[in-house]
Amino acid sequence: MAGVVVRPMTKISSFLYVITGVTAIAGFLYGYDTGIISGALLPITSEFHLGHRMQEIVASAILVGAVLGALSCGTISERIGRKRTIMTVACVFCAGSLCSSISPSPYLLALSRILLGFAVGGSSQVTPMYIAELAPRQLRGRLVISFNLSIGVGILIANIVGFTLQDVWSWRTMIAVAVVPAIILLLCMTRLPESPRWLAENVSMDAARRVLTSVRDNEDDINYELDEIRVVVEEGGSGKKASWSMLAEPWIRPAAVAAFGVAAFTQLGGLETMIYYAPTLLSGAGFGKSAALMTGLGVSIVFVTMTAIGRQIVDRVGRRRLTLVMVPGTVVSLIVLGIMFRMGMAKTPQGSLILVACLLIYMVFNAGGVQVIGWLMGSEMFPLAIRGKASSVHAAVLWGSNLIITSTALSTVALLGTGGAMWVYAGLNFLCFLFVWRFVPETTGHSLEDIENHLRAGKFMELKMKRTGE
Repeated sequence: MAGVVVRPMTKISSFLYVITGVTAIAGFLYGYDTGIISGALLPITSEFHLGHRMQEIVASAILVGAVLGALSCGTISERIGRKRTIMTVACVFCAGSLCSSISPSPYLLALSRILLGFAVGGSSQVTPMYIAELAPRQLRGRLVISFNLSIGVGILIANIVGFTLQDVWSWRTMIAVAVVPAIILLLCMTRLPESPRWLAENVSMDAARRVLTSVRDNEDDINYELDEIRVVVEEGGSGKKASWSMLAEPWIRPAAVAAFGVAAFTQLGGLETMIYYAPTLLSGAGFGKSAALMTGLGVSIVFVTMTAIGRQIVDRVGRRRLTLVMVPGTVVSLIVLGIMFRMGMAKTPQGSLILVACLLIYMVFNAGGVQVIGWLMGSEMFPLAIRGKASSVHAAVLWGSNLIITSTALSTVALLGTGGAMWVYAGLNFLCFLFVWRFVPETTGHSLEDIENHLRAGKFMELKMKRTGE
C-alpha cells in the first residue's frame, strides 16, 4: 500500500464540518474549565486564604483527573466507540462543573476539579481521534486542529469572564456556567455518526461505508478509502483485542517516541504556566490586578489567533516544518523575558510594556508552532488496532507533563525567581527543537493507512510531505 499513488483531493460533504464543529465543543470545555482558574484563583485565594502551595494544588487538581481520564478513555473508546465515549465525557463535564461550583472548602474544590479533569482528559483523548478518523487526509490537520482552536476559544472566554465579570460573578458562577455547553455537546452528539474506522474494526465494512457516504461526495473516493481501511483491519485486527504491550513492539516504537515526545514538549515549554498563572506572576512582579488580568486576556487572544492561523496553514506548510520554524522564537523570547524579570524591569512603565510584549511574542511562536501539532500527532501516527490505547497514553503524557509544570510553577518561581523559571522553559524549548528535528517525520498529506503501512515497512522516518495530486 505504501507505494500506491495517492488520489487527488477528496470531496467532502458539509456534514463533516458540522461534525467537527459539534465535537469541538469538547475542546471549548477543556479550554474554559482549565483557563477559568486564571481569573478565579484570585477570589478563591481570598475566600479560602490559600498559600502558594495550596494555589498550585487547586489549579493542578484538574490535571490529575485529566491524566486518569486520558488513560481510561482509550479503553472505553475501543469498547463502546468514539461517539458514545464523547457523550459519556459530556456527562462528566456537567457533574464536575456543578461539584466544583458548590465546593465549601479548597480540599473539596480540588477533589471536584479532579472529576472535572477526568472529562477534560477524556475529551482530549477521544475527540481528536474521532475527527481524524472521519477526515480526509488533505484536510485532517485543519479539521483536527479545530479542536485546538476551540480550546483557545474556551481559554479566551474564560479570561474575558475573569476580567470583565470579576466583580459581578462569584468564582462559583464562573465555574458553573460550563454546564450549558456540556449539555449542548451531549444532545448534539446523539445525532452524529460513529467513526467509520471503529465501525470497520468492530461492526462491519457496510456500516463504515454508510458513514463515509455521509461525509464524502464521491463514490470512487469512498471505495478507495474503504479498500485502504480493509487492508489495515485485516492486518491489525480489532482494537478490543490489542494489548497495551503492543505499544512497545519495535515497528510501533518510532511512532510512540515521536508522538509522546511532542506531547510532552507541548506542555514542558511553559505555555500552561502562562495561561494559568500570568495574572499571578505579573501581580508578583508589580502589576496591578486589572493590568495583570488584562495581560492574561491578551495571552489568550494571541493563543486563539495563532491557533487559527496554524489551522489554516498546517496542511500546506507541514507539521514538522511549522514546528522547526517557530520553536526558536520561543527560546529567544523566553531568554529575554528571563533577563527582564531578573532586572526588575516590570517596575517601570516602559519596562512593563516591553515585558508584556515579550510575553505575547512568546505566545505567538509557541501557540503557532508546537501547540498546533500537539494533539494532531497522537490522532494520526498510530495503527488502527492500537490507536485508542495509544492516543490514551499520548493524552496522558501531555496531561502528565502539564501536571508537572503546573504543580511546580510557583515553587520554581519561589526557588529560582521568575527570571530563572523563564530560562528553564527556554532550555526545554531548545530540547523540543532538537527532538522534532531528530525524531518526528512529516505526516502531512498521508492517509492514516499510509502512515501505518510506512510503520509496518520500517520506513516511518522516510515519510515526506505529500501534496494534493502526488
